[in-house]
Amino acid sequence: MFDTLSERLGQTLKTLRGQGRLSEDNIKDSLREVRMALLEADVALPVVKEFIAHVKERAVGEEVSKSLTPGQAFIKIVQEELTALMGAANESLDLAAQPPVIILMAGLQGSGKTTSTGKLARYLKEREKKKVAVVSTDVYRPAAIQQLETVAGEVGAEFIPSEAKEKPLAIAKRALKQARTAYADVLIVDTAGRLHVDEEMMAEIKAIHKELGPTETLFVVDSMTGQDAANTAKAFNDALELTGVILTKTDGDARGGAALSVRQVTGKPIKFLGVGEKSSALEPFHPDRVASRILGMGDVLSLIEEAEQKVDMEKAEKLAKKLKKGKGFDLEDFRDQLQQMKNMGGIASLLDKMPGVAGLPANVKDQVDDKQFVRLEAIINSMTPKERQRPDLIKGSRKRRIANGSGTQVQDVNRLLKQFTQMQKMMKKASKGGLGKMMKGMKGQLPPGMPF
Repeated sequence: MFDTLSERLGQTLKTLRGQGRLSEDNIKDSLREVRMALLEADVALPVVKEFIAHVKERAVGEEVSKSLTPGQAFIKIVQEELTALMGAANESLDLAAQPPVIILMAGLQGSGKTTSTGKLARYLKEREKKKVAVVSTDVYRPAAIQQLETVAGEVGAEFIPSEAKEKPLAIAKRALKQARTAYADVLIVDTAGRLHVDEEMMAEIKAIHKELGPTETLFVVDSMTGQDAANTAKAFNDALELTGVILTKTDGDARGGAALSVRQVTGKPIKFLGVGEKSSALEPFHPDRVASRILGMGDVLSLIEEAEQKVDMEKAEKLAKKLKKGKGFDLEDFRDQLQQMKNMGGIASLLDKMPGVAGLPANVKDQVDDKQFVRLEAIINSMTPKERQRPDLIKGSRKRRIANGSGTQVQDVNRLLKQFTQMQKMMKKASKGGLGKMMKGMKGQLPPGMPF
């Protein structure tokens, strides 16, 4: 997400970064470029105008002129204004109400409500330790109820059955009773997709809203619709009092216009980002971290939080002890590292949060492909336990057998063994002299902006 915007802003701000002084003229030129970058990212025009006005007011004042590094001061202003534009801080769900806390999901058809219902159920179950029940009032879309049942089974949420012949309002009433009986902490109500201009359908969701009195009414919207996402959210908010927005499909959106427009246009916060197809691919929206990512500064805090949530600490500690004792890093350890990376959303997701990666050339970023990791894992799985523990055994005929077993070429096996040897050397350095020495040895291979 934000690839196009990051690239454009990065080029513009790079020219300012090292300048000893800033004049009104070069600030004006830079702001023109920033304006164009935002418009190309499909940010709503009124939002762009207001943002540029705020930055200009601060940039031509004493704040920049009295700074020792005016270029850096200007970038800091842009970062702070981007953060303010998106809502200053993360606004979490209100889970303090009397249980079951009711969350009503609203949105257009195809925006990803049912998938987001499952992701949110998993998030609340794993991160907030809540007992979650889900129900579908979508009696119009074929197999919508069955889809939610499948999703609920995957994430371990309690599914409250409903049927296509029932009335949505009746389903909602019954679901609330069942959630209370089951002592659920949270009830998530998935509704049918509807257009805000469809009076009959809007009357239906208003009746459900009035009956349930939800603590949270979340508007689920596809980020790839750009500023239309913000306009649709506003129209829904006018008809139905929303408490927040979930932006879906952000992993496929290179522009990011919706994320920058929604708060300003609707007055409602973005609470979550859908960042992939997996049920774990839902991230709380932190405006300050997103602003850092847009400006190529990375998002180390989210990276740490993700590691704490998804990395198998037991395996990590086991590996650390093994290295400390002087036992070698083998191919089974290498496979574990690949799996841990996959659990954290893959290499593309990790790179997106690392400082300096936005400055990498497009052809370098394009080479990042998570399919390579699937291939590497398949090759390692085709080896015998003895070969995984002693890679030096893998010679000619063994290589051919491994390649045939994994559906790859001998060159792929050779490439994996070469990558493994490099990783083995790095791990050896890490066990002897700590992480600092290892990172210094990698300096030439790291993206610009890394602090080593």
